[in-house]
Amino acid sequence: MRTLFLNPPSFEGFDGGASSRWPATREIESYWYPVWLCYPAGMLPDSKVVDAPPHKISIEQTVEIGKDFELLVLFTSTPGFHVDVKMAEMMKDANPKLKVCFVGPPVTVEPEKALQHKAIDFVVRREFDYQIVDFANGKPLEEIPGASYRKNGTIVHNPEGAYIEDLDALPWVTKVYKRDLDFRRYNVPFLLNPAIALYTSRGCPAMCTFCLWPQTHSGHRWRLRSVDDVVNEVAWAKENFPGLKEIFFDDDTFNYKGARTIELCKKLEPLGVTWSCTSRVTTDYDTLKAMKDAGARLMIVGYESGDPQILKNIKKGATVDMARRFTANAHKLGLTIHADFIVGLPGETRESINRTIKFAKELDCETIQVSIAHPYPGTEFYDHAEKNGLIQIGASMTDDAGHQLPNIIHPGLDRAELVDSVQRFYDEYYYRPKAAFRVVSKAIMNGDVKRLYKEAREYLSLRSKRKQFVADQQRASSAMANGD
Repeated sequence: MRTLFLNPPSFEGFDGGASSRWPATREIESYWYPVWLCYPAGMLPDSKVVDAPPHKISIEQTVEIGKDFELLVLFTSTPGFHVDVKMAEMMKDANPKLKVCFVGPPVTVEPEKALQHKAIDFVVRREFDYQIVDFANGKPLEEIPGASYRKNGTIVHNPEGAYIEDLDALPWVTKVYKRDLDFRRYNVPFLLNPAIALYTSRGCPAMCTFCLWPQTHSGHRWRLRSVDDVVNEVAWAKENFPGLKEIFFDDDTFNYKGARTIELCKKLEPLGVTWSCTSRVTTDYDTLKAMKDAGARLMIVGYESGDPQILKNIKKGATVDMARRFTANAHKLGLTIHADFIVGLPGETRESINRTIKFAKELDCETIQVSIAHPYPGTEFYDHAEKNGLIQIGASMTDDAGHQLPNIIHPGLDRAELVDSVQRFYDEYYYRPKAAFRVVSKAIMNGDVKRLYKEAREYLSLRSKRKQFVADQQRASSAMANGD
């Protein structure tokens, strides 16, 4: 079956489920590569990957593209699911012979709910690489591990398949990028542009209660590609993407074990490539030094909170002291940090938010991202929120443009205050003279002034929308309190 792998168009600028661990429209337009879709696509020579958002492919254009295919594999997300279903319906209307499979966390957790929609013929839960290839090559659904589908009026759930252990047997996603995607379309504000992303491992042993992917998709079992396979793909990418400035290792946790990281770094060093990665604050100085020596430039680090109790509540497996020591070591070596923080985690209060903002300014990382905590179905955080009545029934987790909104409330913290705290966090952090100067000077040094100007406009536009949301919420609360 000729197969179309689709990261669908949705909200304007929406970074959806095909690669984003936190699906949303960001403060600044950002797109991650559809890595998961590219593995099975690399095993089906006549397939095609369509990553609609960064390539500005419209719904109408996507429907037209779908006429040439027999099987559609759509990677969906919780915020975008309702739009994705409509897309599948339109594609089936235009091509009635098209079989439709949905993959991704929402259909892994709630397959029966997904199959209530007639446009979806089947779903594959969790990893789906070989299952999709086998189905496209003629294997019946009854023999596909992890598949859920309708049969004789009932929904059938095949037993789970085993996680893929031999990652070296999978194709290189970079070859699929070269075949189907324009690598210049992918922008991540804190990465050098253009950049490409790939995995060196799958899964994450950490037990963070809020984290979507290990709990619903990639699993907690940490599986590794061989060092030689990774290095060979990086070398190939260096030769085949003219003008490439950076490789990003988009693992759930790239440097989880120092010995493996150091071994990889020794073989990366002769390539002379600039690269970045994810990291935990448990990484020691020697590992960080090996990374720096091998061309590492930046790390995305999930600090999440500066409140010790919240770190315990979310089973982060790290402390604020570890974070301070890690940050000091990284900066001593000249490594750049993009720091991730979350507001609205279990136990959040006004005081804990203020503590986290103060902590972030103390760490003084080069860039930050502040997200609103979303309890995605299938996570321990969701179970906690549901058990404690924190989920606000009917509250959307995005606005009409796909930007994050809180769908949980904590005692003493309503939706307006949580949204306001995100904006206050950004303002207090970036409007410091030191931080502002750093951003502007780096843009000048890297020749990215035009990019910075675009990003500033996008940021200020969303800032205005957040302010309006907060004002509207406060006005509605006041009217309710006065009985209007």
